[in-house]
Amino acid sequence: MKENTVKFDKVLNAKTENRNVNHEPDSSKEQQRNTPEKSMPFSDQIGNYQRNIGIPLKSYKDSKVYIIGSGIAGMATAYYFIRDGQIPAKNIIFLEQLHIDGGSLDGAGNVKDGYIIRGGREMDMTYENLWDMFQDIPALEMPAPYSVLDEYRLINDNDSNYSKARLIHNKGEIKDFSKFRLNKKDQLAIIKLLLKKKEELDDLTIEDYFSESFLSSNFWTFWRTMFAFENWHSLLELKLYMHRFLHAIDGLNDFSSLVFPKYNQYDTFVTPLRNFLQEKGVTIEFNTLINDLDILINTDGKLVKGIIAERDGKELKIPIGKEDYVIVTTGSMTEDTFYGDNKKAPVITIDNQTSGKSGGWKLWKNLATKSEVFGKPEKFCSNIEKSSWESVTLTCRPSALVEKLSEYCVNDPYSGKTATGGIVTITDSSWLMSFTCNRQPHFPEQPDDILVLWVYALFMDKEGNYIKKTMPECTGDEILAELCYHTGIIDQLDNVIQNTIIRTAFMPYITSMFMPRAKGDRPRVVPEGCKNLGLIGQFVETNNDVVFTMESSVRTARIAVYELLNLNKQVPDINPLQYDIRHLFKAAKTLNDNKSFLGEGILRKVLKGTYFEHILPPNVEEDEEHESFLTEQVSKFKDWLTGVKE
Repeated sequence: MKENTVKFDKVLNAKTENRNVNHEPDSSKEQQRNTPEKSMPFSDQIGNYQRNIGIPLKSYKDSKVYIIGSGIAGMATAYYFIRDGQIPAKNIIFLEQLHIDGGSLDGAGNVKDGYIIRGGREMDMTYENLWDMFQDIPALEMPAPYSVLDEYRLINDNDSNYSKARLIHNKGEIKDFSKFRLNKKDQLAIIKLLLKKKEELDDLTIEDYFSESFLSSNFWTFWRTMFAFENWHSLLELKLYMHRFLHAIDGLNDFSSLVFPKYNQYDTFVTPLRNFLQEKGVTIEFNTLINDLDILINTDGKLVKGIIAERDGKELKIPIGKEDYVIVTTGSMTEDTFYGDNKKAPVITIDNQTSGKSGGWKLWKNLATKSEVFGKPEKFCSNIEKSSWESVTLTCRPSALVEKLSEYCVNDPYSGKTATGGIVTITDSSWLMSFTCNRQPHFPEQPDDILVLWVYALFMDKEGNYIKKTMPECTGDEILAELCYHTGIIDQLDNVIQNTIIRTAFMPYITSMFMPRAKGDRPRVVPEGCKNLGLIGQFVETNNDVVFTMESSVRTARIAVYELLNLNKQVPDINPLQYDIRHLFKAAKTLNDNKSFLGEGILRKVLKGTYFEHILPPNVEEDEEHESFLTEQVSKFKDWLTGVKE
């Protein structure tokens, strides 16, 4: 690419270390200081300055890129190879074991057979990498020059998201969800967790750390059902989530901090991104299972020499040249999904002795035998009792269920506007069942008189309150009966069954990425010594981002491209709102159910009438006056410090 920068040769040649770029800077370790040596942005300095086009070290016109897996991580990798690596799109080949693209971002079906979505993704405005990409992807329905981001903004800017029925109980009665109900001890435990170093939390579970009072609080009900955490999941991942979404904590109970798409995740994101990539010239080869990589490992490093694949029952070996690149999606959260319908329960036949042996895990397991830098996949796919749950998609004609649903919606569910605003959780369900109605239609071709609902539950080993079976043992009609029981319309079950098509999906590994882990269990995006191999998706290590989000998939893709090509670009760390004192104050008050946090009174007196007065959260209560107010606050602060240091 020398001809592109010829006018800049003097300045480029003056700085010999210019190519020693930290492509994945870490804000949790960086002291942000401006020095003569500091030329690139701070680790989490997001914004348009990061939108520069990278300068490749050389031309890649003869390089081929093989991307194993066509989920959002794989597609994002192709996008960044094209945009920033300037690799010709025709040189990029997807190898996909399924017959369809999109990976876990699915959405399919029709009104006759019923629609199906195995899950959804809560979205946030701070997904900097996701929006960096989708601001360049042409919109699904709007004409040029509008993008997917423009469509997303258009719907959410004009239709605020919130819930009026976040919790229900007593056979359909809306339960008060205004408070977190955390006692002082549990609030302090959260603060202590935020203060802990990540290295202290290897292999610890949430229930290892938190008390029973925390685990029975409204806060934990909101959190676990929204993000699909279980008590036995990783305490480290919970900590990362708390940092990642600190700014959204005051919208945790009513979902006012979330933004949702117009349609399901496949039509909203996968379809326009795939169209963009195919129009550029990429190739997608379906029904191609990748079993292993032929890797040369010596003192010079690790170089992929070939891809060992299987297509139409025949082994296929794809040679990889020195100038080629291989990108692997490690693991799969939706691998080995078992399906059912109205009359059939999912037939669960795998167990922990045979788990993790299918195509979505086999490649990673084979890589792990070659070197410890490829991680320990068995930590994530060997305990399906703790990594599984079941989801259900309802295709609904008008019925008693639809009428009942309307009571929980902020708008008419047929209006195209926000309906339930997120999941409605049944707190006295022994399955801990939740359901949601997103904006309708949920599919572009969905008829106007049809609603698509989604249901899921966290506890797979408990009998239902009405149907005395575990959820995976139930047919779709039986799950529908359990839902009708909890919404108080069991006497109208026949009407509901007659007008509802059920499609169920039991997923053994759906929360496997949350399993307790230690350093080294997940590989880095570009493992040590790898010359032409990058790993992407939900089972690779990043500095501070969380898993189970589209943002983390895109982040790993971007890191892989920048690192392998050694571009003069960085992937900014997560949005720095966790360090913003305004959000720290807001979080402290929110955790205390909007009662004054320790020291708030002093701060209000000091900042009153100053430029910084607005950094404090709204004061919804009148502070009581005390003669020894200052002495009291100082005493409390000393007690708090003692508690933190214990």
